[in-house]
Amino acid sequence: MKLKPGLIALSMALSGMALAATPDAELTNTMAHQLNVQYDVIANGLDAAKCAPLGADWASCYSVDVTLTNTGAAINGKDWEIYFSSIRRVLKVDTDQFKITHLTGDLYRLQPTEKFNGFGANAAIKIPLVLEYWQISTYDTMPRWMVKAGNADAKVIANTNTEDINSFVGPLGKNWQRTATDANVLMNASSRFEQYSQTPALPQAAIAGRMIPEPMQQTMTGGNITIANGLELKATGLTASNVEALQARFRMLGVAPKSGNLPAKVAPLPVRVSVQPDAVPEAARKTEGYSLTITPQGVTVTGYDAAGAFNGVQSLLSLVNVQGPTVVPAMQVVDAPRFNYRAFMIDVARNFHSKAMVLKAIDQMAAYKLNKLHFHLSDDEGWRLQIPGLPQLTDVGGKRCLDLSETKCLLPQLGAGPDTSTNGSGYFTRAEFIEILKYAHARNIEVIPEIDMPAHSRAAVVSMEARYKELSAQGKTAEANEYRLVDPQDTSNITTVQYYNRLSTLNPCLPSTLKFTDKVIGEVAKMYKDAGLKMNTWHFGADEAKNIFLGGGYADKNAKDNAGKGQMDMSLQDHPWGKSPVCQALVKSGKVDSMEHLPSYYAHQVNGLLPKYGVTNFQAWQDGLKKAPNAKEFPVTPRVNFWDTLFWGGADTASEMSAKGFAQIISSPDYVYLDFPNEVDPNERGYYWGARSNTLKKIFTFAPENLPQNAETSLDRDGKAFEVKSADVAPNVIGLSAQVWSESFRTDQQYEYMAFPRLIAVAERAWHKASWELPYQSGAVFKSGVTHNVDAQAIANDYTGFANALGQRELAKLDRAGVDYRLSMVGAKVVNGKLAAVTELPGVHIQYSLDAGKTWQAWNAANAPAVADPQAVQVRSVSTDGKRFGRASGL
Repeated sequence: MKLKPGLIALSMALSGMALAATPDAELTNTMAHQLNVQYDVIANGLDAAKCAPLGADWASCYSVDVTLTNTGAAINGKDWEIYFSSIRRVLKVDTDQFKITHLTGDLYRLQPTEKFNGFGANAAIKIPLVLEYWQISTYDTMPRWMVKAGNADAKVIANTNTEDINSFVGPLGKNWQRTATDANVLMNASSRFEQYSQTPALPQAAIAGRMIPEPMQQTMTGGNITIANGLELKATGLTASNVEALQARFRMLGVAPKSGNLPAKVAPLPVRVSVQPDAVPEAARKTEGYSLTITPQGVTVTGYDAAGAFNGVQSLLSLVNVQGPTVVPAMQVVDAPRFNYRAFMIDVARNFHSKAMVLKAIDQMAAYKLNKLHFHLSDDEGWRLQIPGLPQLTDVGGKRCLDLSETKCLLPQLGAGPDTSTNGSGYFTRAEFIEILKYAHARNIEVIPEIDMPAHSRAAVVSMEARYKELSAQGKTAEANEYRLVDPQDTSNITTVQYYNRLSTLNPCLPSTLKFTDKVIGEVAKMYKDAGLKMNTWHFGADEAKNIFLGGGYADKNAKDNAGKGQMDMSLQDHPWGKSPVCQALVKSGKVDSMEHLPSYYAHQVNGLLPKYGVTNFQAWQDGLKKAPNAKEFPVTPRVNFWDTLFWGGADTASEMSAKGFAQIISSPDYVYLDFPNEVDPNERGYYWGARSNTLKKIFTFAPENLPQNAETSLDRDGKAFEVKSADVAPNVIGLSAQVWSESFRTDQQYEYMAFPRLIAVAERAWHKASWELPYQSGAVFKSGVTHNVDAQAIANDYTGFANALGQRELAKLDRAGVDYRLSMVGAKVVNGKLAAVTELPGVHIQYSLDAGKTWQAWNAANAPAVADPQAVQVRSVSTDGKRFGRASGL
């Protein structure tokens, strides 16, 4: 229909009225652009007498000043709110001008009180806070503080809309220590120099044959074989997708057959691959085993199975040096994996990460022979997989925005901001997940989906509540209740580990909850089927179904023995589902011993669903099954991810779980959580509750089958020695898994920075058992600096070879693959008036500046520069392609 001119004018006028800013919108916009946030940690380790009455766990708290600076004209009015994320509980606001309300998880709301008199022109207002625990990392502070006036849409305060947290968080200074007795060594140029100098640089020829991971048996037969014109793959026994995956690796490394004006005699080196179980030497006759022979006539790879043949080719490619020379050593290799379960857990729930990043990670897993992608697809903060028939799971649970009703999305967490434009939001479509399954399978990798329950289920619970409200409004009561996950009469007061209420836990006593779980398992199984695969493993999650205030660090405020603990009114606290009538009835019936046994009970219920889908492996985090009498009571025998810290008694837990018959995948936070910092430095990203840092060398030195041994080669989170005595029962260890939880990693680049190159050290330990790893012995005692059971020199020698191969050869491959791995800081000091420098991995290039970072030059030991002003010196590492730089530091 064509409008008349008068109607067009009226339409334009009405449109202009709609676009005109309201007073609320104007105030919101002014505050977002005119206010600056400054966050400063004032002191860790406040007096316990001050912390205990505030309810701080173990009476531990710290002080912070939040300063709001108005950079323009005065801002008046009190009808506004500022929302921000704090991973630490805010216990007190030490000013009467503001109040702070906890909403859920890490989300807080700051509001003015009647005593607030506005933001003066070009004036600052300081808001002193007391928070629980301590802050020893700049990156504990989350970005994207949001302001909202009246009914206007929220906006991000501009100076917090950044991933450069240091732009609004002050230096921690002395607060890099958790407590006054923290014995960790702060990493700076000097301490790095001392530490890194312990790993000598080796000539390239010395590590030319050092495969990563190291093979079981390797015999060097003399000489080098040219690959100047590439490698020509001639494979039988592999699928077409296997071959294409290997060819893609050939192309990326630049060793696909070359053409052009090379002499005819420089032909591609043939790589003949076959699967012949009987032809493989006895030592390699097991799943994924192979033999490899490199001669001037070509390369022969014989696999015990197709996976073994695939691994053999990857071993050949591990020898390729993309920086030259274009030769590989002649050798014979007989090899098979230490563990059949070698995993990398990618968390896309806390913050979403792209399909491209996941595929890139799969390529690297295959290159270093990791064979299980543990895919953490749901948690409190997000549901990341499209499930047909339940669109709310991704329409609501896959998004975060500032919708207080949570009918459109989950509330913002972890610095996600007020809308869906950040990595707080996102999910994989069914087609994308199938593509990931196929891509992984072509690279010998099983994808293990984890849907976390009954705790860490807030995304699912809120999504199904949105579904319930939507269908109830349409009068579809029965349909609305079909997949509901909460008992509407449950009034339990709980606080979870991440500070959510009872909506974080789906109710394990409702028939609708089991129906929901069955629906999800069935739909995911169909995705595997449509990918041409079978879903072999279901990961149930099962961790942390508890009320944290019922833990050991809290006590009733009226109790006589509450000294040194957070004081609370315990009469207000419940166990999860403690006031759910349906759960009370279930416990009363005798089917469940107590409320604390409900997680194990529900694990058993879900386990019983699996046989009809052909699932043969049931997996969970170990604490979720700790109340189960034994593993044999489950229809599908469970295996568990062991994640207790060693210095808190983890070795005993591993022994106890094995005594109950649970096979264990070692997933220790204090060794293989790659979301922990790379080193002791407040400017390194990562959580640190289980370890102050997990360095590359610490991970390489980890002995997963003899957990007590690690007490001799590492320290606790405070940098102190601890003692472990081996229990009577040796843990049944079937695998090793690295984890990267993504609470503090919002971008793909940040995730890769944390994962690489440390994941390669995990792959080394998962595939190869080192000679310095001691057999488990009941009653053996280990403590750093006290016992000397482990061959320290053997570890040093082994690590030197690994570190040189990694630095001189493997990092260049990561650069070629576009992986944003961490370039470590440089160790440096002035020696005899000249700048001496060293990197964590020998072979990594170094740059220096003598003018405080204005100009940079390449550093080398043979021509080290004279230093006139040490204060003006800065150093940094450089990627092999010269495109990226490590964080710069002064002397």
